[in-house]
Amino acid sequence: MSNPDRRPLSLTYGQKITLLAVLPLVLAMAVLSVLVTREASQMSEREIAGLEAKLIATKREELKNYISIARTAFSPIYGNALPDDEAAKTRVAQILAAMTYGTDGFFFVYDYDGKNIVSPRQTWLIEKNWAGLKDAEGTPVVDKLIDMARQGSGFHTYVWPKPSSGRDGRMITHVIGLQDWRWAVGTGVFIDDVLASVAAARAETEARVRRTFIYIGTITAASVLLVFLSGLVLNLRERRLADAKLKALTQRIFDTQEEERGRVARELHDSISQILVGVRYTLELARRRLLGGDARAAESLGQGIDTLNGAIQEVRRISRDLRPGVLDDLGLGPALQALAEEFGKRTGIDVKYTTNPFRNRLDQEAKIALYRIAQEALTNIERHSGATHVTMLVRGTKDGAVVRIEDNGHGMPQTRRDGLGLRNMAERMEQLDGTLRILSTRQGTLIEAQVPLSHMLPPTGSARAQG
Repeated sequence: MSNPDRRPLSLTYGQKITLLAVLPLVLAMAVLSVLVTREASQMSEREIAGLEAKLIATKREELKNYISIARTAFSPIYGNALPDDEAAKTRVAQILAAMTYGTDGFFFVYDYDGKNIVSPRQTWLIEKNWAGLKDAEGTPVVDKLIDMARQGSGFHTYVWPKPSSGRDGRMITHVIGLQDWRWAVGTGVFIDDVLASVAAARAETEARVRRTFIYIGTITAASVLLVFLSGLVLNLRERRLADAKLKALTQRIFDTQEEERGRVARELHDSISQILVGVRYTLELARRRLLGGDARAAESLGQGIDTLNGAIQEVRRISRDLRPGVLDDLGLGPALQALAEEFGKRTGIDVKYTTNPFRNRLDQEAKIALYRIAQEALTNIERHSGATHVTMLVRGTKDGAVVRIEDNGHGMPQTRRDGLGLRNMAERMEQLDGTLRILSTRQGTLIEAQVPLSHMLPPTGSARAQG
């Protein structure tokens, strides 16, 4: 029988956050420990490849120096000789044959037909044609050297028997071309020392991997401890953060209310107040003319009535801006069309309005949000853009409903992109899980708002019968 006093375990917000942080951390460290072995081999190969590349680069520089020394030795002869000067060729060949270094270093010469001319440490190659020769791995040797010599110079790597031992070893060769004589002159070095350095680097890398396992365990323990301590601090901070956000939100609401009140006050002062003052002066003039028997009294009364009608229309416009009745009565499309037409008449800006029939109806929140975004966009165009043409598109898509407003003004400066109006647009779309896209260049600005299908009501009337 269960204990009636037992209550289910309840975690605080901070404890939940701590638990959610610790579990992925422990899991991640466990997975990391499993993967580190595989990653270690890859890391080792990358490091070894980098080391080998550096060592090979050093070898290439060494070969360049050897070739430079050789060119210095035979350049006076080659530079003054004709292409068919056999005596000069013989002297250069003798110079190169004498230039040996180390136990395996020597210079070689092939003509462009593949015939070997100089090979002091492997004399069995001399006076034979080796065109088409390949090494033990199938890599072309002589043909490749001749091809690089024809192009000026180059490096080639292949397997070649070492003169000192006769065993195959990997060799790096640098070759240059003597184009007048059609000679490929080169020298090479074996990279046994490079392979030894690579083996030592591999051993060091494996030792470093073992140390990494220890580091992972230490970091895991320290991280878990840090997360628990952070959870304790989070409990103290979360209320302060919530209070700060609430204050900021409240201030934003006050700012929005004050801005709207200021706009309505300016509308009343700049339009209604001035119109009514004009009506008062017109009626006073009509009264004086009527008392004086002036026949123009009727004309003044007519002017006063016309001006008063203008005030009535202005009141209706302000009321419509605050809450357009056509939005509730006829829907978003007619409301935006009326907004566009009134904007064009008031500002003189050419407005092109385009829409397609909505098969579904928008809910109230979506209609109001899209209407306010369009209203704010047109207000910004009137005040800041300097545009002469505006395009407004309202349509339904497979993803929802879209309102797009584009002008040909001079764009939106960066200082205005964080303004209250644009923030209000973004927040309206965020509340509806919609998207707001703003693109602004010196050629104009495009604002596109889209609400998802979740804010589309089922079709009514004939549309419902068809569905």
